[in-house]
Amino acid sequence: MKKIINDSSRVVDDMIDGFCFAHQNIVKKHDDYRVIVSKKINDQVGLVSGGGSGHEPAHAGFVGEGMLSAAVCGEVFTSPTPDQVLEGIRASDKGEGVLLVVKNYTGDVMNFDMAKELAEMEGIEVESVLVDDDIAVEDSTYTAGKRGVAGTIFVHKILGAYARQGKSLQELKEIGDDLVQRIKTIGVALTAATVPEVGKPGFELEVDELEYGVGIHGEPGYSRESLKASKDIAKELTEKLSKAFTFKENVRYGVLINGLGATPLMEQYIFMNDVKKELDGFNIDIAYSKVGNYMTSLDMAGVSLTMIEFSDANEINALNEMVNTASWR
Repeated sequence: MKKIINDSSRVVDDMIDGFCFAHQNIVKKHDDYRVIVSKKINDQVGLVSGGGSGHEPAHAGFVGEGMLSAAVCGEVFTSPTPDQVLEGIRASDKGEGVLLVVKNYTGDVMNFDMAKELAEMEGIEVESVLVDDDIAVEDSTYTAGKRGVAGTIFVHKILGAYARQGKSLQELKEIGDDLVQRIKTIGVALTAATVPEVGKPGFELEVDELEYGVGIHGEPGYSRESLKASKDIAKELTEKLSKAFTFKENVRYGVLINGLGATPLMEQYIFMNDVKKELDGFNIDIAYSKVGNYMTSLDMAGVSLTMIEFSDANEINALNEMVNTASWR
């Protein structure tokens, strides 16, 4: 294992300290709870998300004005504890309540729900939105039902814009619940991630193999096949999404190509070009597109493809709205 680390048991703490120093004009570390908080939280509904570390820039990179109020960082690929999440809620509450954006993993769901109950006992109004955008498999490792993956970033961005506009907690909850029904993701891995404390890849792929549908913690996908060209991978993933969406010609869509950690941007843009060609064949309107590393899996090589079906132009405007965060540009 070759990694630029010190003590493998301290990778999360060292990462958080470095992140907060590098972006000290935007965020600060909240006490000793592995909670990263925006330095500017307006009088609005607070937005809190988080999960296991190893998915950077998610979620700390999206803390700041216009997106998340706070991000809660668990150990690598491990849910944060309820007391951590509670501190994130407390730090984000400005009297208008707090909305939790939770990826659908068993530990995250349980611990965020427990924190919600604790916060409500303190008189803080809390709601949650559960993101389960991965269409590859259901009931895989770590989760009951579909997994929450890169589509979570669209939820952060759109709800962040609406929260800044002054929408209420209940309004944001209703919008978020509707939004996640229109976001779908599917990915492909070329190599596995190596958790520092484990010291070896989470699974093995031969040099001429790829796996469709792998989760962001290395959970099993739906098919292991020989290595394909970018255009063939794009065809496979867009066909899966077309069946999940039943594409409509009079509806606008958005596309996110997300690198899983070790895939160069060159390859991501090549893949974007091939996805565009495939989507052109469905004669649909792509009104928004983005490429980059947003929800990674440590050093996994691969990409995920997320699509959103827009309900109106306000959602597109929300995605284009300027924010002040470390990782959304």
